[in-house]
Amino acid sequence: METEVDKEILKSSGAELLPDGRSGLRIHGWEIETLRGTILTSLAVEEWEEKLRTSHLPEMVFGENALVLKHLGSNTKIHFNAFDALAGWKQEGLPPVEVPAAAQWKFRSKPSQQVILDYDYTFTTPYCGSEVIEKDKEAQVEAKANTKGEASLQWENCEDQIDLAALSLKEPILFYDEVVLYEDELADNGVSLLTVKVRVMPSSWFLLLRFWLRVDGVLMRLRETRMHYVFGKDETPTVLRENCWREATFQSLSAKGYPVDLAVYSDPSSISQRLPVIKQTTQKLKIPRKV
Repeated sequence: METEVDKEILKSSGAELLPDGRSGLRIHGWEIETLRGTILTSLAVEEWEEKLRTSHLPEMVFGENALVLKHLGSNTKIHFNAFDALAGWKQEGLPPVEVPAAAQWKFRSKPSQQVILDYDYTFTTPYCGSEVIEKDKEAQVEAKANTKGEASLQWENCEDQIDLAALSLKEPILFYDEVVLYEDELADNGVSLLTVKVRVMPSSWFLLLRFWLRVDGVLMRLRETRMHYVFGKDETPTVLRENCWREATFQSLSAKGYPVDLAVYSDPSSISQRLPVIKQTTQKLKIPRKV
């Protein structure tokens, strides 16, 4: 899904493609890259289940897929991956969404199997990205409070908002890509999908991490994280992050007069405004000086 960009436009924008066939570019002190691989092997599934202390994973987990944005001057790395997202799912531990009795049989792997949905089989995650300061290739400092005096990363609540009007202006897209982190069809009862997409323009980069859930006839849930960084805007490099969680039952939408036909709810972009906001925050991350 990468875009083909004229080399002259890249050059005039101060950007260059990553070498050695890598997917991404360098621009104004940032290295932005997408990584792709296959779904987890059975052996990897066992390893992940052990690390996450679970016996359940989505049908398709793309363990090697990632989006990585690295600020070269400070070695600050913002990245998105399936393992951290599933760690968030495990930690949040939501109760299972109730499935109509007529559809529960779909979750059986054997005809005689008793269906016990005693975990959050939707794999809903509060995940909104991972941050780390890489001191060097051998050692990494996790972006959390620590006792060794190393620099840490801290998102701060703020009143600023991402300038969507500026993002809608016509501007060359130097790089665009979308990667799937995990997906599950909920035993043909709907869809659970986590994706991240990135867009780089001459003036800024923008990304959208989206968790989309539809349990057919029961519930829809949309959790989105948007990040925006404007090149050269402030002396202190600052990333803006907006989190928005939306959720509604099919019953509540029907009561408002909306259709309940599943075909209407296949694309979260087109129906997000119908889902009430249940949580919304805006934060900023000030990129530290080189450590």
